[in-house]
Order: sequence, then C-alpha cells, then structure tokens
Amino acid sequence: MTPSLAETPPGPRPALTGIQWTICAIAAIGFLFDSYELLMMPLVIRPALVELLGVPATSPDINTWSGVLLSTPAIAGGLFGLLGGYFTDLFGRRRVLVWSILLYAGAALGSGFSSSVQALLFWRCCAFVGVCVEFVAAVAWLAELFPIARQREAIIGYTQAFGSVGGVLVTAAYYLIVTYSDSLPAIHGAHAPWRYMLISGLVPAIPLMLVRPLLPESPTWERARRAGTLSRPSIAELFRPAYRKTTLVTTLLMACGYAVAYGAIQQTPRITPGLAEVRALPPAMIEKAVSAVQSFHETGGLVGRILLAILAVRIVGRRRLLRLFQIPGLVIVPFTFLFAAVTDVTLLRWAIFGVGICTVGQFSFWGNYLPRVFPTHLRGTGESFAANIGGRMIGTSAALIATQLANIMGGGSPATNLAYAAGLVATGAYVIGVIVSNWLPEPAGEDLPA
Repeated sequence: MTPSLAETPPGPRPALTGIQWTICAIAAIGFLFDSYELLMMPLVIRPALVELLGVPATSPDINTWSGVLLSTPAIAGGLFGLLGGYFTDLFGRRRVLVWSILLYAGAALGSGFSSSVQALLFWRCCAFVGVCVEFVAAVAWLAELFPIARQREAIIGYTQAFGSVGGVLVTAAYYLIVTYSDSLPAIHGAHAPWRYMLISGLVPAIPLMLVRPLLPESPTWERARRAGTLSRPSIAELFRPAYRKTTLVTTLLMACGYAVAYGAIQQTPRITPGLAEVRALPPAMIEKAVSAVQSFHETGGLVGRILLAILAVRIVGRRRLLRLFQIPGLVIVPFTFLFAAVTDVTLLRWAIFGVGICTVGQFSFWGNYLPRVFPTHLRGTGESFAANIGGRMIGTSAALIATQLANIMGGGSPATNLAYAAGLVATGAYVIGVIVSNWLPEPAGEDLPA
C-alpha cells in the first residue's frame, strides 16, 4: 500500500531558499488578488446597477442583471480558462501566468470607468478570464516547484489561505472607500464608491507584474519539454478510462461548491439591506452594514482555508478530509439562509461565518487534490476542466437560478425572497456534493504523477 501523507515520517524538512520564499510570497499575493478581484462584485453590484440602469434597488431588473453580472463573466472565464489550462500545459506555467495578470489588471481599471451596464459586463468578463487562467497556472506551477510531498501540501494549503485574506481585505477596502469616497477624484462627474472599489483591483496586481516574470519556470514541465517526453495535452484524454472518473467527479464536486458561493453567499450583500435593523439606516450606513456581514464570511473562509492547510498533512483519506467540511455545511447553510438571513443581522454575521468555513475550505481542498491526480502533461488541462467547466460554468449558473427563483418566491419582500431562493439552491448543492463525494478517487500516492 502506498503510504499516505499522514503516515510519512515527518523528518526534518529542508529549509526554504530565498527564491522559494519569494515564490511562496508571490503565490500568496496571487491567490489574494484572485479573491479580491472576484469578491468585490457582490459588494458593489446593487449600487452599480441602480446607477447604470437608473432604477430603484427593489426593481426586478436589479435581480435580472445581478444574475447576468455574476454568472456571465464566470461562464466566459470558464471557457477561456479551459483554453488557458491547455496553454499552460503547452507553453509553460510562468508565461501564461504573466499574461493572465496583465489581462485582469487592465480589466480592473476598465470596470471602474464603465458608462453602461453592458460595458461593465464586458470588463468583468475580461477580469474573470484573467483570474481563471491565473489560478490554474499558479496551482500547477506551485505544486511542481516543491517536490517533497509534505512540504508541497503545506505550501499550497497556506498560500491558498491568502485567498481569504483577499476576501477580508476587499470588505475592509470597501468600508474605507465608502467612508472617504467624497475625497477621491470624481469619475464621470461623481464620487460613486463602487467605481473606486472596482479600480482598486489594479493595486495588488502591481507586485505580481513586476516580480513574476523573473521567477523560474516549473522544473518538472521544463525537464519534460527539453527531454522531448512532454506529451501534447488533450481534453479528450481526460475522458479516457484512466482519468474519466476523476474528471467527472471533480467537475461535479467543484460545480456544487461554486453553486453555493454564487447561488447563495454572493447574494448576501443584497439580502442584508432587507433586514429590519439595516433597512432604516442611511445609505452609507447600509453599505457599511453590508461590508460588516461580508467580513464575517471572509474571516470564516480564512479560518476554513487554514484548517484545510493543517488537516491536509494529517488526514489519511482525501474523501474523509472533504467531508469534514461538507457535513457541517449541510446544517449551517439552510439555517443561515432560511432563518438567520431573514431574522437578525447579528445572527446572520455569525451564521455566514460558519458558511465561510465550510464552503471556502473546500476551495482550498481542490488546490491540494487536483495536482496529485493528473500527470504533468495534463495537469493544467485537468485542473482547468474541473475548475472552469465544473466550477465557473456549471456552478456559477446557480446565480441565475437563485435570482430568477427569487422573483417567484412568496417571502413578502425582495430580500426575503432572495434569501429563501439562495437557501434552497445552496442546500441542494450541498446534498448533491455529499452524495457525489462517495465516488471521489483517492490519489495513487504522495508524489505528483509524472
């Protein structure tokens, strides 16, 4: 039997070199920026649509366009992200990383200057494409730079935890921007906080653009390329007997995780203003209350990612590790959206904290798991298929389902209707995920497949 990570004698781990510490730091900043860029939209979508559409926040058009703005960019990111995963295997990890960073940095700037909802949709699609490609290339690159199994698992786990730091940072940034927006330069003749928030996505990209081109290519990929043993990547190969089960199960499970994120969690900033104690506040205070609730979720997500990083080198079975996050979620998610979200803002804060632990912790799971089940020539393609087709195309469609379902719910108010719709969608995704996890393949061993 192949020894597990938990059974491997700990032994002394070699100290990281200066360049390895730099790689870890840049990877952490990259994961931070990915989350920062993606999670700002749920915070600003309501005021942005009110301004760009010229309708009140309770208009059904807000629901319709919210679904479009949350799901369409993710679908675009999924399509082009799959191509990016193929290019990652074909042209190398580092080169694709650099171009993806340039793309979403420019898109962040363009989003803030959007003059119509269609322009905002276009720039958000560009941002998603960059982030989706960057994530897949970064995970493959990072995994292959650290060949020692226990060290690799810990580094991937802890650097991914910075994704939730990005979530915490985005809520703090929005709070500050709402507070001081009147002191910032006018855009299109006004000081709309949502515009400054979108533009702020450019800031974390600056160190990445400066440093990542100087870092080494994956030695695993480079050796195979120079030796002429690097097979051409093929999406069709993912569905051959050796990888078919892994491809299908990981794709479905990632779809379930993203369905919870987009169908429920990212609807919370529009649910919060409907609570009685929030509804009566002035507009600026409502936005601060939204930011505060979101900060609890992001902090919970950070705790979930850290727990995953700690447990990844201690739990023998990958299926068992995943269920440590799935099973509690089956209870916490329906409680959060079917009760707490329509009852009390303080209760919602703590409940969404628990949702963050259970759901975001699962996202870090895939960064550790996927590199261990696909070989070098398919690593980027396999990871990309699961993350982009499963997560960002199938899973994110839950945003459209939830927002359209909210239009026919009988909860009494738009926010209550949305909370109930989100609860149904997220609970269904968790049930499906627990069932499908029964077929999750265990990796063949500690080392990455050649």
